[in-house]
Amino acid sequence: MDGVVLVAGEGTRLRPLTFTVPKPLIPIMGRPLVSYGLRGLMSGGVDNIVFVIGHLGGYFIDYFGDGSSIGVRISYVTQERRLGIAHAIYRAIESGAVKGSFVVYLGDNYFGDDIGFIMRSFAEGDHDVYIVLTRTKDPSKFGYVLLRDGKVYKLIEKPRDPPPGGYTLSGLYMFRDPDLVARAFKDLKPSWRGEYEITDMIQWFIDRDYSVGYSVVTGWWKDAGSPSDLLELIYLMLDKVDERIEGEVRGEVIGRAVIEKGAIIEGRIVGPAYIGRGAYISRDAIIEHYVDVESGSRILGGSLTRSLVLEEVEINASRARIVDSIIGRSSKVVLGNGSYSIITGDYSRIVQGA
Repeated sequence: MDGVVLVAGEGTRLRPLTFTVPKPLIPIMGRPLVSYGLRGLMSGGVDNIVFVIGHLGGYFIDYFGDGSSIGVRISYVTQERRLGIAHAIYRAIESGAVKGSFVVYLGDNYFGDDIGFIMRSFAEGDHDVYIVLTRTKDPSKFGYVLLRDGKVYKLIEKPRDPPPGGYTLSGLYMFRDPDLVARAFKDLKPSWRGEYEITDMIQWFIDRDYSVGYSVVTGWWKDAGSPSDLLELIYLMLDKVDERIEGEVRGEVIGRAVIEKGAIIEGRIVGPAYIGRGAYISRDAIIEHYVDVESGSRILGGSLTRSLVLEEVEINASRARIVDSIIGRSSKVVLGNGSYSIITGDYSRIVQGA
């Protein structure tokens, strides 16, 4: 199958961070979020991928290029206006980059299950459309899917009052015939949000008696749409890490931690935690559980827990505690006493009570 990766959104709920970096390129444990999805697509046999780009789209071109560095072919098409997922899929087909059966992956999604297995099940079957379902605490934030007698019969986009017993539509969709998908799109009308909805596109197939199959993921799935979602994704991913220490530990590491090459630990790490290449944790700093410190960052004092520190950040929290925070690239944070929860964009400067 071909792959279509949708990364055109502006990531408004993650501002100010996404003013300068697209959400799917935010690094988690040393690699961009979207690269985990690419790895899943490749495991399912995809070697030709089209990125549908928009907001800060040039960053994807700069990072992935033609895909040769990761062993796939990558091309790019621009979605000039945010007109919805169905429109983004149509742009990929319209560009000519999609030749046959294809899989669509939302670039800010993460699956705990093996999506390659799901893709192979579709490729070997005879469904016209295949979707992946899950359960969420708040289904009103996503597409909602109702089943009847084991078959998909109705999809609702972000229902205010979801009927009981349904499932959340995740960000993985598979289609057999791109020409048929293009035909479906041309029959759609924009929703009340002014967008062409993926739920309406899939409903088009159901209403015309095409075969729409599904899988229900048993592991976890995360849409990293907001700061709390992004942090929860880090917690879930760190829960699965195996200990790997390649940096220099002069202090203490307790529990499972990944310490990359070039990192120097003089303070205390309480895992699960990730410390990136060239990062430095001073003897006056404590990294507690569920912290991701990306490459080149320096933690000179204080304690951190349940937080993401992006590249080339310097933090001197003295006797302060930083909790449930995201610190943008190349930022500098100086704190005195107290407990802080901070969400910053890149290149920020914060001085408080030092």
